[in-house]
Amino acid sequence: ALYGKGKEKILSGAIDLTTANIKAALLSSAYTPNLSTDEFWSTILANLLNSQQTLASKTVTLGVFDAADITFTAVTAGSTVKAVVLYKDTGVNSTSPLIAYIDTITGFPLATNGGDISIVWDSGANKIFAL
Repeated sequence: ALYGKGKEKILSGAIDLTTANIKAALLSSAYTPNLSTDEFWSTILANLLNSQQTLASKTVTLGVFDAADITFTAVTAGSTVKAVVLYKDTGVNSTSPLIAYIDTITGFPLATNGGDISIVWDSGANKIFAL
């Protein structure tokens, strides 16, 4: 699902998915998304599990966004990963807009055990997401 304000920023040109610093983060099961009102990374930062990963090899083709698969290394044991969130990192948490909330990844929710978590984006027509 796409955050409403994120869609607005993409469609207005405030977020260029191919040139912006787009990051992915694992979110704990404590987070309940509000796709209409959640706007910035600072709103959900408390639900972060592990470090963020910068997306590489980003493409936009016919309204479909894709990037290279990512791996979160040594995710601390004892939590539950509920989703991956994508956001544009501006360098300031309170101005870094949320883009997508993805909880349909195979195996999610996922109990962490201290190991790596690999995210393999969908290879179908919609890839990571489509507008």
